[in-house]
Amino acid sequence: MVFPTASDWSGLAERSVVVSFIDLNLRGAGQVIFQDNPLTGLLFLLAVIWGAGAAGDPGVAIGAVVALLVANLTAMLLAADEGALRQGLFGFNGLLVGAAMPTFLGGTPTMWVLLVLGAAVSTVVMLAVTAVMRTVGAPALTAPFVLTSWLLLVAAYSLANLAIAGMGPPALAQAPIPAPSPLAGAMPLMQAWLKGPAQIFLIDDALSGVLVIIGLAVSSLRAAGGALLGSAVALGVSLALGADLAAIAGGLYGFSPVLTAVALGCVFYPPSARAALYTLLATILTVIAQAALAAATAPLGIPPLTAAFVLVTWLFLLARPKL
Repeated sequence: MVFPTASDWSGLAERSVVVSFIDLNLRGAGQVIFQDNPLTGLLFLLAVIWGAGAAGDPGVAIGAVVALLVANLTAMLLAADEGALRQGLFGFNGLLVGAAMPTFLGGTPTMWVLLVLGAAVSTVVMLAVTAVMRTVGAPALTAPFVLTSWLLLVAAYSLANLAIAGMGPPALAQAPIPAPSPLAGAMPLMQAWLKGPAQIFLIDDALSGVLVIIGLAVSSLRAAGGALLGSAVALGVSLALGADLAAIAGGLYGFSPVLTAVALGCVFYPPSARAALYTLLATILTVIAQAALAAATAPLGIPPLTAAFVLVTWLFLLARPKL
Protein backbone atom coordinates (compact mmCIF):
# COMPACT_ATOMS: atom_id res chain seq x y z
CA MET A 1 0.00 0.00 0.00
CA VAL A 2 1.31 3.44 -0.96
CA PHE A 3 0.44 6.21 1.48
CA PRO A 4 0.00 9.76 0.18
CA THR A 5 2.85 12.15 0.90
CA ALA A 6 2.40 15.69 2.24
CA SER A 7 2.74 17.05 -1.28
CA ASP A 8 0.15 14.54 -2.56
CA TRP A 9 -2.27 15.67 0.14
CA SER A 10 -1.62 19.33 -0.62
CA GLY A 11 -2.30 18.65 -4.30
CA LEU A 12 -5.59 16.98 -3.46
CA ALA A 13 -6.53 19.93 -1.27
CA GLU A 14 -5.84 22.28 -4.16
CA ARG A 15 -8.04 20.30 -6.53
CA SER A 16 -10.96 19.28 -4.30
CA VAL A 17 -13.25 21.53 -2.31
CA VAL A 18 -14.09 18.69 0.07
CA VAL A 19 -10.45 17.75 0.71
CA SER A 20 -9.59 21.44 1.09
CA PHE A 21 -12.24 21.81 3.81
CA ILE A 22 -11.00 18.69 5.58
CA ASP A 23 -7.44 19.99 5.30
CA LEU A 24 -8.15 23.40 6.84
CA ASN A 25 -10.05 21.78 9.70
CA LEU A 26 -7.20 19.37 10.44
CA ARG A 27 -4.77 22.29 10.31
CA GLY A 28 -7.07 24.14 12.71
CA ALA A 29 -6.76 21.27 15.18
CA GLY A 30 -2.98 21.35 14.76
CA GLN A 31 -2.85 25.09 15.39
CA VAL A 32 -3.97 24.52 18.99
CA ILE A 33 -0.23 24.03 19.60
CA PHE A 34 1.03 26.16 16.68
CA GLN A 35 1.39 23.38 14.09
CA ASP A 36 0.22 24.03 10.52
CA ASN A 37 0.13 20.32 9.71
CA PRO A 38 -2.98 18.24 8.90
CA LEU A 39 -1.48 14.97 10.19
CA THR A 40 -0.65 16.67 13.49
CA GLY A 41 -4.23 17.92 13.66
CA LEU A 42 -5.55 14.41 13.02
CA LEU A 43 -3.42 13.00 15.85
CA PHE A 44 -4.60 15.78 18.16
CA LEU A 45 -8.21 14.92 17.36
CA LEU A 46 -7.49 11.25 17.97
CA ALA A 47 -6.04 12.23 21.35
CA VAL A 48 -9.27 14.06 22.20
CA ILE A 49 -11.44 11.18 20.97
CA TRP A 50 -9.43 8.60 22.90
CA GLY A 51 -9.36 10.63 26.11
CA ALA A 52 -13.05 11.48 25.96
CA GLY A 53 -13.92 7.85 25.33
CA ALA A 54 -11.68 6.64 28.15
CA ALA A 55 -13.40 9.08 30.51
CA GLY A 56 -16.84 7.94 29.35
CA ASP A 57 -17.66 11.41 28.07
CA PRO A 58 -17.83 11.29 24.25
CA GLY A 59 -19.59 14.66 24.26
CA VAL A 60 -16.22 16.37 24.69
CA ALA A 61 -14.91 14.85 21.46
CA ILE A 62 -18.15 15.52 19.60
CA GLY A 63 -18.22 19.10 20.87
CA ALA A 64 -14.62 19.70 19.82
CA VAL A 65 -15.22 18.46 16.26
CA VAL A 66 -18.55 20.25 15.85
CA ALA A 67 -17.13 23.53 17.14
CA LEU A 68 -14.07 23.23 14.90
CA LEU A 69 -16.33 22.90 11.86
CA VAL A 70 -18.63 25.73 12.97
CA ALA A 71 -15.74 28.11 13.66
CA ASN A 72 -14.26 27.56 10.21
CA LEU A 73 -17.62 27.81 8.46
CA THR A 74 -18.23 31.09 10.27
CA ALA A 75 -14.86 32.38 9.06
CA MET A 76 -15.84 31.46 5.51
CA LEU A 77 -19.20 33.22 5.80
CA LEU A 78 -17.43 36.32 7.14
CA ALA A 79 -14.97 36.22 4.24
CA ALA A 80 -12.00 36.04 6.61
CA ASP A 81 -8.48 36.20 5.27
CA GLU A 82 -8.03 33.24 2.92
CA GLY A 83 -4.42 32.59 3.87
CA ALA A 84 -5.15 32.55 7.59
CA LEU A 85 -8.20 30.36 7.01
CA ARG A 86 -6.24 27.76 5.05
CA GLN A 87 -3.60 27.67 7.78
CA GLY A 88 -6.30 26.74 10.30
CA LEU A 89 -6.03 29.94 12.29
CA PHE A 90 -9.79 30.31 12.72
CA GLY A 91 -10.47 26.77 13.91
CA PHE A 92 -8.35 26.12 16.96
CA ASN A 93 -10.12 28.48 19.37
CA GLY A 94 -13.47 27.06 18.29
CA LEU A 95 -12.23 23.51 18.93
CA LEU A 96 -11.22 24.44 22.47
CA VAL A 97 -14.59 26.12 23.13
CA GLY A 98 -16.27 22.96 21.89
CA ALA A 99 -14.23 20.81 24.28
CA ALA A 100 -14.82 23.15 27.22
CA MET A 101 -18.61 23.37 27.11
CA PRO A 102 -19.34 19.63 27.64
CA THR A 103 -16.50 19.46 30.17
CA PHE A 104 -17.95 22.12 32.46
CA LEU A 105 -21.66 22.05 31.60
CA GLY A 106 -24.18 19.23 31.57
CA GLY A 107 -25.17 17.77 28.21
CA THR A 108 -28.53 19.49 27.86
CA PRO A 109 -29.94 20.64 24.50
CA THR A 110 -29.34 24.24 25.62
CA MET A 111 -25.65 23.48 26.17
CA TRP A 112 -25.31 22.23 22.60
CA VAL A 113 -26.98 25.36 21.26
CA LEU A 114 -24.60 27.43 23.38
CA LEU A 115 -21.65 25.39 22.11
CA VAL A 116 -22.49 26.10 18.46
CA LEU A 117 -23.08 29.77 19.27
CA GLY A 118 -19.79 29.94 21.17
CA ALA A 119 -17.87 28.32 18.31
CA ALA A 120 -19.23 30.92 15.86
CA VAL A 121 -18.55 33.76 18.28
CA SER A 122 -14.98 32.56 18.83
CA THR A 123 -14.27 33.39 15.19
CA VAL A 124 -15.61 36.91 15.64
CA VAL A 125 -13.57 37.30 18.82
CA MET A 126 -10.52 35.97 16.97
CA LEU A 127 -10.94 38.68 14.33
CA ALA A 128 -11.37 41.35 17.01
CA VAL A 129 -8.44 40.26 19.19
CA THR A 130 -6.22 39.88 16.15
CA ALA A 131 -7.05 43.42 15.02
CA VAL A 132 -6.19 44.79 18.47
CA MET A 133 -3.02 42.77 19.01
CA ARG A 134 -1.75 43.48 15.51
CA THR A 135 -1.20 47.08 16.60
CA VAL A 136 1.44 45.91 19.09
CA GLY A 137 2.80 43.08 16.97
CA ALA A 138 1.52 40.12 18.99
CA PRO A 139 -0.71 37.16 18.03
CA ALA A 140 -4.16 36.42 19.43
CA LEU A 141 -3.08 33.02 20.80
CA THR A 142 -5.94 31.30 22.66
CA ALA A 143 -7.37 34.55 24.04
CA PRO A 144 -10.58 34.15 21.95
CA PHE A 145 -11.14 30.72 23.51
CA VAL A 146 -10.62 32.09 27.01
CA LEU A 147 -12.82 35.15 26.56
CA THR A 148 -15.64 33.29 24.81
CA SER A 149 -15.64 30.39 27.26
CA TRP A 150 -15.52 32.62 30.32
CA LEU A 151 -18.52 34.58 29.03
CA LEU A 152 -20.55 31.42 28.43
CA LEU A 153 -19.54 29.69 31.66
CA VAL A 154 -20.27 32.66 33.90
CA ALA A 155 -23.63 33.07 32.16
CA ALA A 156 -24.49 29.47 33.10
CA TYR A 157 -24.94 30.55 36.73
CA SER A 158 -27.82 32.77 35.65
CA LEU A 159 -29.47 30.46 33.11
CA ALA A 160 -31.74 27.73 34.46
CA ASN A 161 -31.60 25.61 31.29
CA LEU A 162 -27.84 25.11 31.63
CA ALA A 163 -26.69 22.43 34.06
CA ILE A 164 -23.34 23.12 35.72
CA ALA A 165 -21.31 19.91 35.81
CA GLY A 166 -17.57 20.46 36.18
CA MET A 167 -17.31 23.91 37.77
CA GLY A 168 -17.70 25.71 41.05
CA PRO A 169 -19.34 26.36 43.30
CA PRO A 170 -18.02 29.94 43.46
CA ALA A 171 -15.81 30.29 46.52
CA LEU A 172 -12.82 32.17 47.80
CA ALA A 173 -9.57 30.37 47.10
CA GLN A 174 -8.00 28.48 49.99
CA ALA A 175 -4.61 26.90 50.55
CA PRO A 176 -4.44 23.21 49.60
CA ILE A 177 -5.49 20.88 52.42
CA PRO A 178 -2.81 18.30 53.30
CA ALA A 179 -3.76 14.89 51.96
CA PRO A 180 -2.09 11.62 50.95
CA SER A 181 -0.07 12.25 47.81
CA PRO A 182 -1.44 10.76 44.58
CA LEU A 183 2.05 11.18 43.11
CA ALA A 184 3.97 8.58 45.12
CA GLY A 185 6.14 6.58 42.76
CA ALA A 186 7.54 6.99 39.26
CA MET A 187 4.39 5.96 37.35
CA PRO A 188 2.04 8.63 38.83
CA LEU A 189 4.71 11.27 38.19
CA MET A 190 5.08 10.14 34.58
CA GLN A 191 1.32 10.18 34.12
CA ALA A 192 1.11 13.71 35.54
CA TRP A 193 3.93 14.76 33.19
CA LEU A 194 2.10 13.38 30.13
CA LYS A 195 -1.28 14.73 31.17
CA GLY A 196 0.08 18.29 30.85
CA PRO A 197 0.00 18.23 27.02
CA ALA A 198 -3.35 16.40 27.04
CA GLN A 199 -4.98 19.00 29.31
CA ILE A 200 -4.50 21.62 26.60
CA PHE A 201 -7.52 19.89 25.06
CA LEU A 202 -9.19 19.47 28.50
CA ILE A 203 -8.38 15.75 28.49
CA ASP A 204 -7.26 14.00 31.70
CA ASP A 205 -5.49 11.03 30.13
CA ALA A 206 -1.79 10.17 29.88
CA LEU A 207 -2.14 8.17 26.65
CA SER A 208 -3.82 11.17 25.05
CA GLY A 209 -0.76 13.15 26.11
CA VAL A 210 1.42 10.64 24.27
CA LEU A 211 -0.69 11.10 21.13
CA VAL A 212 -0.33 14.88 21.45
CA ILE A 213 3.47 14.54 21.68
CA ILE A 214 3.53 12.21 18.67
CA GLY A 215 1.41 14.72 16.77
CA LEU A 216 3.90 17.46 17.60
CA ALA A 217 6.85 15.24 16.63
CA VAL A 218 5.29 14.57 13.21
CA SER A 219 5.42 18.31 12.55
CA SER A 220 8.38 19.44 14.67
CA LEU A 221 10.70 17.42 16.91
CA ARG A 222 11.70 20.70 18.50
CA ALA A 223 8.10 21.45 19.44
CA ALA A 224 7.63 17.94 20.84
CA GLY A 225 10.76 18.36 22.95
CA GLY A 226 9.63 21.81 24.06
CA ALA A 227 6.26 20.44 25.16
CA LEU A 228 7.87 17.63 27.18
CA LEU A 229 10.33 20.03 28.80
CA GLY A 230 7.59 22.56 29.52
CA SER A 231 5.48 19.91 31.24
CA ALA A 232 8.50 18.69 33.22
CA VAL A 233 9.29 22.23 34.41
CA ALA A 234 5.65 22.75 35.38
CA LEU A 235 5.63 19.49 37.32
CA GLY A 236 8.81 20.33 39.22
CA VAL A 237 7.88 23.94 39.98
CA SER A 238 4.32 23.16 41.09
CA LEU A 239 5.57 20.42 43.41
CA ALA A 240 8.29 22.68 44.81
CA LEU A 241 5.78 25.46 45.49
CA GLY A 242 3.29 23.16 47.20
CA ALA A 243 0.45 23.35 44.71
CA ASP A 244 -2.61 21.14 45.13
CA LEU A 245 -1.40 17.58 44.52
CA ALA A 246 -4.63 16.40 42.91
CA ALA A 247 -4.44 19.26 40.41
CA ILE A 248 -0.79 18.45 39.69
CA ALA A 249 -1.62 14.76 39.20
CA GLY A 250 -4.33 15.72 36.72
CA GLY A 251 -1.96 17.83 34.63
CA LEU A 252 -3.75 21.05 35.54
CA TYR A 253 -0.49 22.89 36.22
CA GLY A 254 1.09 21.59 33.02
CA PHE A 255 -0.98 22.65 30.05
CA SER A 256 -0.40 26.41 30.05
CA PRO A 257 3.39 26.03 30.65
CA VAL A 258 3.52 23.55 27.75
CA LEU A 259 1.94 26.13 25.46
CA THR A 260 4.29 28.86 26.71
CA ALA A 261 7.34 26.65 26.20
CA VAL A 262 6.37 25.74 22.64
CA ALA A 263 5.34 29.31 21.76
CA LEU A 264 8.47 31.08 22.97
CA GLY A 265 11.00 28.30 22.63
CA CYS A 266 9.92 26.82 19.31
CA VAL A 267 7.74 29.28 17.39
CA PHE A 268 8.32 32.97 18.01
CA TYR A 269 12.05 33.06 18.77
CA PRO A 270 14.90 31.30 16.94
CA PRO A 271 16.93 28.77 18.95
CA SER A 272 19.72 30.14 21.12
CA ALA A 273 20.97 29.78 24.68
CA ARG A 274 19.51 33.16 25.57
CA ALA A 275 16.12 32.25 24.07
CA ALA A 276 16.16 28.98 26.04
CA LEU A 277 16.75 30.82 29.33
CA TYR A 278 14.09 33.37 28.43
CA THR A 279 11.63 30.56 27.69
CA LEU A 280 12.50 28.80 30.94
CA LEU A 281 11.78 31.97 32.91
CA ALA A 282 8.46 32.41 31.12
CA THR A 283 7.52 28.77 31.70
CA ILE A 284 8.18 29.05 35.43
CA LEU A 285 6.17 32.26 35.58
CA THR A 286 3.30 30.54 33.78
CA VAL A 287 3.06 27.98 36.60
CA ILE A 288 2.77 30.82 39.12
CA ALA A 289 0.28 32.66 36.88
CA GLN A 290 -1.79 29.47 36.63
CA ALA A 291 -2.03 29.33 40.42
CA ALA A 292 -2.81 33.04 40.62
CA LEU A 293 -5.55 32.91 38.01
CA ALA A 294 -7.05 29.76 39.56
CA ALA A 295 -7.39 31.73 42.80
CA ALA A 296 -8.70 34.80 40.97
CA THR A 297 -11.39 32.91 39.05
CA ALA A 298 -12.49 30.71 41.98
CA PRO A 299 -14.96 33.34 43.31
CA LEU A 300 -16.63 33.28 39.89
CA GLY A 301 -16.77 29.50 39.90
CA ILE A 302 -14.99 29.16 36.56
CA PRO A 303 -11.65 27.63 35.53
CA PRO A 304 -8.65 29.75 34.45
CA LEU A 305 -8.38 27.82 31.16
CA THR A 306 -5.29 28.92 29.18
CA ALA A 307 -5.32 32.51 30.44
CA ALA A 308 -1.95 32.07 32.18
CA PHE A 309 -0.34 31.06 28.89
CA VAL A 310 -1.89 34.00 27.05
CA LEU A 311 -0.89 36.56 29.67
CA VAL A 312 2.71 35.40 30.12
CA THR A 313 3.36 34.84 26.42
CA TRP A 314 2.02 38.27 25.53
CA LEU A 315 4.28 39.84 28.16
CA PHE A 316 7.35 37.97 26.98
CA LEU A 317 6.63 38.73 23.32
CA LEU A 318 5.91 42.40 23.90
CA ALA A 319 9.13 42.80 25.86
CA ARG A 320 10.84 42.23 22.50
CA PRO A 321 14.39 41.43 23.60
CA LYS A 322 16.84 41.02 20.72
CA LEU A 323 16.69 37.24 20.62
